[in-house]
Amino acid sequence: MRQSRAAQGAGRDPYFDNAKYLTVVLVACGHAWEPLTYGSRTVTALYLFVYAFHMPAFALISGYFSRSFDMAPGRLRRLVTGVVVPYLVFEVAYTLFYRVARHDPGYPFSLLDPWYLMWFLVALFIWRISTPLWLALRHPLPVALALAVLASVSPDLGGDLALQRVLGFLPFFVAGLTLRPAHFARLRTWPVRWAALPVIGAALVTAYAVAPGFDAGWLYRRGSVDGLGVSRWAGLVTTPALFALALLLSACFLAWVPGRRMWCTSLGAGTLYAYLLHGFVIKSSRFWGWYEHPWLHTPLGEVAVTAAAVAMITLLCMSPVRKVFRGVVEPRMRWAFRGGSGTAAGLRPGPQPSPFGLVLKRRTG
Repeated sequence: MRQSRAAQGAGRDPYFDNAKYLTVVLVACGHAWEPLTYGSRTVTALYLFVYAFHMPAFALISGYFSRSFDMAPGRLRRLVTGVVVPYLVFEVAYTLFYRVARHDPGYPFSLLDPWYLMWFLVALFIWRISTPLWLALRHPLPVALALAVLASVSPDLGGDLALQRVLGFLPFFVAGLTLRPAHFARLRTWPVRWAALPVIGAALVTAYAVAPGFDAGWLYRRGSVDGLGVSRWAGLVTTPALFALALLLSACFLAWVPGRRMWCTSLGAGTLYAYLLHGFVIKSSRFWGWYEHPWLHTPLGEVAVTAAAVAMITLLCMSPVRKVFRGVVEPRMRWAFRGGSGTAAGLRPGPQPSPFGLVLKRRTG
């Protein structure tokens, strides 16, 4: 494939492209499964299992690819064009989409209160802009985990900049900053892979056992733990415990990511496109009652929903979609920066890390 050769020529690592593609597939499956969790214990168990680690793994990979962020002009330019601009464009687009779909022309624009999946771009901006500080600390991971604990026991911070989520997932990003290629090479050894299987099995069995009564809000990290019906100070224990669990399951997942070039490898370069665009399909399914068909709540229907989610995210990662939306997802914006070319603007030669290594009124929706 032309795209595969281009990726190879740009020095992309097939392992990480595979990891990014598989992670965004899990994100889409999790979103697609949510309406099915109300009637299926099996789907609920899979949903809990995936939510226990898929966004932590996303944040960890993003952190790993942010290690070189050093406030150089070119990297700041990349942060603006690859994170800030897509956030502004899609936050407005999702607001307009909601107004039309819900017949609510008064639904407010808000750049401080990210809507639905847009919180991750806010988080990525804050994490990446603070990267030099984390790299300067002697023990960055304990500090990041302490901030996550404080966020979990603090009063609800509201929707502004999704701060509780930003801080809740921060330790995974910082963990990614501390990793080196040797860590991933060690993960992909066969002894580690075989050791990961019983861990995955135990996690699935546990998810099935707790599915009827477990509140998935524990895994969203959207607010204080007192909103989950427990003492606020329970966050002192649950936050580190959930961090350890997510880190363990992320390691198990990454251990089994293929390291060779596959049919899906070139799709890893399109994960940001798929992430930003698939929300329109997911929200359409809610707004227009796609899940009201009883057949979708049968075992065969649940398989069909899963297959449709995988197909959707695969299509959205493909080159034609990227060509259409490149102007808003990865704009060059040479007119906005001094220097014109990437090198003149401070970009170092060679491939630059992708955003996925990949707001004034509060609102709901």
